[in-house]
Amino acid sequence: MKDKLKIVVLDGYTLNPGDLSWSGLEQLGECKVYDRTSYEEVLDRIGDAQIIYTNKTPITREIIEKSSNLKWIGVLATGYNVVDTQAAKERGIPVANIPTYGTAAVAQMVFAHLLEICHHVSEHSNAVKNGEWTVNPDFCFWKYPLIELAGKTMGLIGYGRIGQATGKIAQALGMKVLAYDNYQNPGLENESMQYVSLQELLKQSDVISLHCPLLDSTKGMINRDTIAEMKDSAILINTSRGPLIVEEDLADALNNDKIYAAAVDVVSVEPIQEDNPLLKAKNMIITPHIAWAPKESRERLMQRAVDNLKSFLDGKPNNVVNL
Repeated sequence: MKDKLKIVVLDGYTLNPGDLSWSGLEQLGECKVYDRTSYEEVLDRIGDAQIIYTNKTPITREIIEKSSNLKWIGVLATGYNVVDTQAAKERGIPVANIPTYGTAAVAQMVFAHLLEICHHVSEHSNAVKNGEWTVNPDFCFWKYPLIELAGKTMGLIGYGRIGQATGKIAQALGMKVLAYDNYQNPGLENESMQYVSLQELLKQSDVISLHCPLLDSTKGMINRDTIAEMKDSAILINTSRGPLIVEEDLADALNNDKIYAAAVDVVSVEPIQEDNPLLKAKNMIITPHIAWAPKESRERLMQRAVDNLKSFLDGKPNNVVNL
C-alpha cells in the first residue's frame, strides 16, 4: 500500500499553523494537507485516498460509505466523536485516536487559570502600566482579593492521567487533594490525597477541577443542584469538556455570588456563541480551548499521528477505538 498511498489531512491548521512539519506523513505517501475543510468539501477532498486525518471535521456514515477507497481514519485529537465509528467498523476501517499527548499541558493550564484567579496578574500588570502604581501613596496596592493555595483543598472530578498530574501539582503547592472517580486505585492515596464521594468533594473543596469524559452520565453534572452543594468561596475550573457544565446555571451562580469564580477552556458549543451566558458572568475566565496546544504537546501529537499510521501499515494497528 505504501507505494500508492494517498494521505489527506482535512483540517491541519489547528495542529500545525506553521511551526511544525508534516514531513513524517510525507515520507509515508502522497500527502495533501488542507488547513480547513467544510462538510460540503469533504468527499471531494478525500477522493480516492486510502488514509485520512481529521481533527474536528465530521466524518459521517455518508462520507464513509461514499469514500470507496478509504482504509484507515486518524483523529488528530483524543476525542473521536466527530467520526461515525460504527459505520467505519462495519466497513472494517480502523479509527485511531491520540491519547495522553497533552497530560502535562492540560494540568499546567488548570493552574494558569487558578493562579490568575488567585493573583489577577494580568490586571495588576495593566494597572501598573497605566500609572496606578506610580501615583500610589503606598509602596504596594492590590485591586482584588489575593488568595494563597497552601492549606486549601482541591477536588478533582475524574482522576485519570490528567487528574493525577493536576493532583501532583496541587500537592506540591501544599494543597490537600480529594478525588472522585468510578475507577479507584487505593495505591494512589496518601496523607494529602484521598478518594471521596462526589457529594463530599463538592462540600469540602475550595477548588474544583473537572477531568472526566463526556458521557450521558456526566453531561450537565455541574448544575444548579451540584453547585448548591459547593462552598460560596469555591473556584470551579473546566479544561475537560464544555457540556459537563450547565452554563446558564454556572452564570447564575457567579452573578449571585453562590461561588466565587470560575475558569473554563471549553464550552458547550465551540467556537463560543455570542449568547453564551458565561461571557457576561462575574469573575469568569474563558480561554479558547488551548490547554492542549503548547508546541511541545503538539509535537507529541504529530509524532503519534505518524506512529499510528506506521503501526497500521505494519499490520499492527495502534490506538484503535472501534475494532
